[in-house]
Amino acid sequence: MTSALTRLADWSARTPKRLWLISFALFFTLTGAWAAASPLGSSPDEHAHFIRAAAVARGQIGGTEVMVPHTVAGIEGHFAETGVQLPQWYRNLPTVHECYSWREAQPASCAPSLGNSEKIVQATTAAGRYHPGYYLVTGWPSLLVDGPKGLYLMRFMSALLCSALLASAVVTAAEWRRRSLAMLGVFAAATPMTLYMAGMVNPSGGEIAAGILVWTALLSIVLSPDPVRLNRRLARLGVGGLVLINIRPLGLIWFGGAVVFCLLLTQRRGVLGQVLRRKALWLWTGLLGLATAGALLWAARHPDNSKIDIPESLTTGVAAKKTLGNTEVYIKQMLGFFGWLDTPAPALMYLVWMAVLATVVVLALVHGRTRDVVAVLGMLAAVVMVPVLAQASQAERIGMVWQGRYLLPFAVGLPLMAVAVCATRAPGHGFPWRRLVGLSVAGLLLADVAAFYWTLRRFAVGTKGSWVATSAHWAPPGGWVLWTCVYAVAAVAVVLPALLPDRADTAARHPDRVTPRPDHHPRVPEPA
Repeated sequence: MTSALTRLADWSARTPKRLWLISFALFFTLTGAWAAASPLGSSPDEHAHFIRAAAVARGQIGGTEVMVPHTVAGIEGHFAETGVQLPQWYRNLPTVHECYSWREAQPASCAPSLGNSEKIVQATTAAGRYHPGYYLVTGWPSLLVDGPKGLYLMRFMSALLCSALLASAVVTAAEWRRRSLAMLGVFAAATPMTLYMAGMVNPSGGEIAAGILVWTALLSIVLSPDPVRLNRRLARLGVGGLVLINIRPLGLIWFGGAVVFCLLLTQRRGVLGQVLRRKALWLWTGLLGLATAGALLWAARHPDNSKIDIPESLTTGVAAKKTLGNTEVYIKQMLGFFGWLDTPAPALMYLVWMAVLATVVVLALVHGRTRDVVAVLGMLAAVVMVPVLAQASQAERIGMVWQGRYLLPFAVGLPLMAVAVCATRAPGHGFPWRRLVGLSVAGLLLADVAAFYWTLRRFAVGTKGSWVATSAHWAPPGGWVLWTCVYAVAAVAVVLPALLPDRADTAARHPDRVTPRPDHHPRVPEPA
């Protein structure tokens, strides 16, 4: 059985195009399973993003500002939302989750019907100020199919976009000579929360997937130099950067942070000069510059005019202290906190994921050079302190609204940077790297499937229901058994390439599989 799986993984990774297509299909299966198995509107603010996407698809890029009373994080206020003209059943979306959100014992069977009235009325969305690019990609299926089926198709479009970005990150990692370690970093960065948000209509999914691709491409450029592959890596970096910057203004900060930390790792002479001489770099720099200008212009023309009654007791210092105290909560939210942040993953998932992350970070600190250690410690500090600084600076205006997923497009760089340092700096012998990768991948696989089933069980029977949801009160289309099995099979298959022998070992054992490079493309040797 093991031999058959190894042969299958070797076949799938034989060419970059084949690996990309297979990884794309498997990631789409994983994110699509989240999309199909989660109740509509069960993720944070999804109703607002559904309405925004449907409106943009109908040419309503803007809309009328409407002040709507809300209470967020215990603070009351009148929030500036955008009024758009849609079929009446869209106006029922904000109510579909209210009967079970924050009522963990209540299954999703209580959700009311959306109705089917096609009468055009005004619906409001809190996402009306966001850049329309993501919503144009996800919203167009609503023109083809009405009702819940159209909403599921919107989710699948989000899953397609994120899966393409994640597949590109896998292919980039697989180009390293010690590809097993590099691919471990991608799978550790693609937390259950990443896959969950990718399957929802929410720009966070695209942000996080683009962040993984940006970090993977940047680390490949600065630590695994290869003139032959440089243009394609610059292209992947450019595509990831365009998605990241165009989704939300914060994307520009996350992109800039990734560039700074990756440059800290550059220690080989001539690498930056080689990159700067490429015309592709300046082409993508120009496109990213235009995207940045467009995103900043959009943000400037669509300010948030909400009026929030911030209590006088919520000062900058108080907000900073509270945010620092919530660090553990934010870390758990980055790993997996589902629903409206009311459905934590099982404790096993947090323990396994944190154990893998801690292991690779410690090994990077042990084997890294001085600048590597500074970069890794800097990332650790940033993961803790960026939320503190961001929320403290805005608390007196918008309150305590930070969530772990907001930082995830940047925080994914920690595991990716750690494994990159190990792959390039650590000796190939003297430590059981293959065993480490195998155990880590197996642990992440089990934890991921457990998180999926645990969340599906919560929606089916509630947290106090049976551990095996045989008498489910609510079931997704196709049933919970189908999607659990589909998810488990795809989770196993997607990690198999990480278990293949590294390129250096393959070249030594099977020289016939090594494709010679043309003489006019001198290749800089990659680190062992």
